[in-house]
Amino acid sequence: MAVAGLVLAAGGGRRLGGRPKALLRHRGRPLVEHAVSALRSGGCGPVHVVLGAGSERVGAEADLTGGVPVVNPDWAQGMGSSLRAGLDSLTAGGADAVLVVLVDQPGIGAAAVRRVRAAGGARDALVSAVYGGERGHPVLFGADRWPEIARTAVGDRGARAYLRAHAAEVTLVECGDVAEPYDIDTAADLSRLE
Repeated sequence: MAVAGLVLAAGGGRRLGGRPKALLRHRGRPLVEHAVSALRSGGCGPVHVVLGAGSERVGAEADLTGGVPVVNPDWAQGMGSSLRAGLDSLTAGGADAVLVVLVDQPGIGAAAVRRVRAAGGARDALVSAVYGGERGHPVLFGADRWPEIARTAVGDRGARAYLRAHAAEVTLVECGDVAEPYDIDTAADLSRLE
């Protein structure tokens, strides 16, 4: 099964003083490089990276080797527009599924990607990592689901409404032993970066 990777990295980091989250540094590298590496090391390819805020700067400062940049001109409308842009960019590529990660979650690496990827074996797959019973990322969407997910992805909710509406169909994969699902959203969260 061909599973593509998708990094949602378009956010402007308004609660972080307007710094693009993709360029925040963790272990000496921009967060976007960590996300691309986690997907590739976890068995996904191709890996598309949705950029928005500061996309030219991200392209110049981050090494996106192994990733396909996708610029979302509507990034300010929220995560939903980035998810739609990413799914649109993948539709002609022949992938059977896509595994989605958020750029601001450096505690999620290749081990969680591999685990979620292994649980999604069909074009109608719907898989989500869970952490102590709470759904989180990464998530995997079989290609047959992409059109409906794109239709319901609005604002900052991404696929949340779709996942809620199809909760009985979601395969849940515990990842709390291999990943930490924290977000880098505020100045206080920056202390989690190394």
